[in-house]
Amino acid sequence: MAGNSIKIALIGNPNTGKTSVFNQLTGLNQQVGNYPGITVERKAGSCKLSPTVKGQILDLPGTYSLNASSMDENVVIELLMNRNDKDYPDVAVVVTDVENLKRNLLLFTQIKDLEIPTILVINMADRMDKKGITLDIPYLENHLKTRIALVSSRKGQGIAHLKNLILAYSALPTAPCLNASSIDPDYFNNLRKAFPNQLLYKLWLVITQDVNFGMVDRKEMQGTSFTKTKPELKRLQQKETIKRYQFINDVLKVGQTIDHSNAKDLRARLDRVLTHKVFGYLIFLAILMLIFQSIFSWSEIPMNFIDEQFASLSAHISTQLPAGRLNDLVAQGIIPGIGGVVIFIPQIAFLFLFISILEESGYMSRVVFLMDKIMKRFGLSGKSVVPLISGTACAIPAIMSARNIENWRERLITILVTPFVTCSARLPVYTILISLIIPNEYVLGIFNLQGLTLMLLYLLGFSGAILSAWILNKILSIKHKTFFVAEMPNYKLPLLKNVALTVIEKTKAFVFGAGKIILALSVIIWFLGSHGPGDDFKNAEKIITDYGRTYGTDSAKWPDQIAAYQLEHSYIGIAGKTIEPVIRPLGYDWKVGIAIVSSFAAREVFVGTLATIYNIGNTDDEATIRQRMAADVNNETGEKVFNFATGASLLLFYAFAMQCISTLAITKKETNSWTWPLIQLFGMSAFAYVVSLIAYQLLK
Repeated sequence: MAGNSIKIALIGNPNTGKTSVFNQLTGLNQQVGNYPGITVERKAGSCKLSPTVKGQILDLPGTYSLNASSMDENVVIELLMNRNDKDYPDVAVVVTDVENLKRNLLLFTQIKDLEIPTILVINMADRMDKKGITLDIPYLENHLKTRIALVSSRKGQGIAHLKNLILAYSALPTAPCLNASSIDPDYFNNLRKAFPNQLLYKLWLVITQDVNFGMVDRKEMQGTSFTKTKPELKRLQQKETIKRYQFINDVLKVGQTIDHSNAKDLRARLDRVLTHKVFGYLIFLAILMLIFQSIFSWSEIPMNFIDEQFASLSAHISTQLPAGRLNDLVAQGIIPGIGGVVIFIPQIAFLFLFISILEESGYMSRVVFLMDKIMKRFGLSGKSVVPLISGTACAIPAIMSARNIENWRERLITILVTPFVTCSARLPVYTILISLIIPNEYVLGIFNLQGLTLMLLYLLGFSGAILSAWILNKILSIKHKTFFVAEMPNYKLPLLKNVALTVIEKTKAFVFGAGKIILALSVIIWFLGSHGPGDDFKNAEKIITDYGRTYGTDSAKWPDQIAAYQLEHSYIGIAGKTIEPVIRPLGYDWKVGIAIVSSFAAREVFVGTLATIYNIGNTDDEATIRQRMAADVNNETGEKVFNFATGASLLLFYAFAMQCISTLAITKKETNSWTWPLIQLFGMSAFAYVVSLIAYQLLK
């Protein structure tokens, strides 16, 4: 323990409620980042254990055992094997599920054998009566050589007891559960003689996983009496697992009693319906429709309110500050830039709310199981479903999660196609374009047409992903398949605290992550749109007024015409005019072209850019961004800039184009090559261009 702080490692199998325990302990005192040097996500937090002692908690990736088969599982082993690591725990807290103790205790016994002070948390205690389960806690503590906290993370029960056990960690027994030498006495006796100062079980983990953690140099082992072939080591590893389960069975025979006559299992009946080969897909489709209907219907009022308030604020600031560059910067650059982020908070929050509820309830695992049947037909591993589902939030962590896929080619295909899945960054773009070209009407009196359009775009993105996977599968000729193993957790009512924390955390990540980029680009775009070279920009007022007097145009329209003329001859206007010939066949003018180019920083920047462009020179006008975009007319054709053909073309472009530098960067990091991200960039962009071109030419 350093000072008055205890370092705690939170460890457990997936779906044991480990995250819920973490949330109960830390609340909002959480930080999310990556482990040093790798892109596996880490969550850390702090909690007050006593008035004078604080707990520093590291939530380690879920793992089934210390026999790691993926990089995120390897993180757990590397930490627990290296006492010199700055995050090496003073105490390990292993979280288990009361209904799956036998499976969960395998990991517990392995960690216990590393002789780390270990606390066993048996979670979901509130389900014991319903499942007919009783536990003899004193017996379990005695035979597992540990202290046990029986908790219900959903109800917050047992958390205080867990904190007290952590405070007393120095008194915890460190004796191992299993004598390692019992696996193969001769082999382990030779191992102990060769390395008398090393912990025997740590040596065993190093040898069986062929990983050097700084404890043992494998070169020293070659040619010695304890060197074994990989098949021999594999057999010993299987023997170890069998011995551990025998030990666990013996303990649970007395320590746990399950009376099935008192259990009421609704799970099996629900699974028969929700994973049905026909009804399962129909139910999932119905849930998607409900989600997207709600995203549009429920968020409309707060979004309109936010939009109007920022328009009013921009107009108010312009009248209160002295005229000049500072006034223009704040009213035309900063406020519209912030508004371009804040306006989408309601929709982003609703999206993450629904995703969190589906995950918390256990239904998302059923979705993964359902979609696995489809994925296999397109050459993807069943494990690819997890990154694709995660991609609806953000492609970056989704691509990271592909590390669980052992087969390199299947992992590569998953990485390359995941950006097709509609992420939350596309939501602002879809929202504003749908509101411009799709009427806010209802089909059959219950289905909102805008919500249906949004759902179709999500399905289109997913279809693009699996079609691309099928093509890549043919090109790369994947021959070896991996087997998909998905755990079906119990159904449970979503824990309000967990849902709220997820929504807050993800919404904050959007606001402060995308917000910084959008605000910075908004200021840059305002500057480029408010300055320009040559006499056309400087003399815009004289040119427009002289023209108006000569041809008798309406003088009330002169201020808007002056602003438009200046914008067209500004630096950003010149840049837009330069790329306009390339994008004109798609139905886009130079303003849209600037927004597309700027959105390569992040897709959602598209809206912030247009908000700034349409606000330049219009500080006294309280019209909202959507009203200005809807009213914009092409001077050459006399038609609305955002008509149905142009809007549909843009929606398709953003559905398929690679419009995120961060995603390219993470693809490069995960593949360790620039070849694949460049193929991703040019391939997706070219496909998006062709599809958008065809759509516009057919619809115009």
